[in-house]
Amino acid sequence: MILEQIRDIKQHLPTGRRLMGVDPGTKTLGLALSDLTLTIATPLITLKRTKLSKDVVELERLFREHEVGGLVLGLPVSMDGTEGPRCQSVRHLADSLNERFDLPIGFWDERLSTAAVERILVNEADLTRKKRAKVVDRAAAAYILQGVLDALAY
Repeated sequence: MILEQIRDIKQHLPTGRRLMGVDPGTKTLGLALSDLTLTIATPLITLKRTKLSKDVVELERLFREHEVGGLVLGLPVSMDGTEGPRCQSVRHLADSLNERFDLPIGFWDERLSTAAVERILVNEADLTRKKRAKVVDRAAAAYILQGVLDALAY
């Protein structure tokens, strides 16, 4: 079920299940997981995107393996607050996942999430460009998911 309000995700999340954060890019899907208490987001992996049907099969495997009960998709809203073609692509992904899985799905405005993570990786972790490229998508997914977890805590 696709939720209009992200705050509703908690009431639809099965007990003992995690949330998965997704940073959907055109070439990759950055993934992160919450802990069971819905307090901390941790980067998981970056999936290289292929065909949607193959991506969905791999996501299903990960849902089972990590006891995922709900999804948070980063929504790349424009700086002026409008939704462009990239948002339509994310919403299409959500529709495809909704058709296949009985999971609550919510969206989180991801404006500047990748830029914020890049700054952290450069300034605090002092990672090279090559090393940053390997972790930025899953770190951005964790950043997005942590935003939701923090909002749910209040």
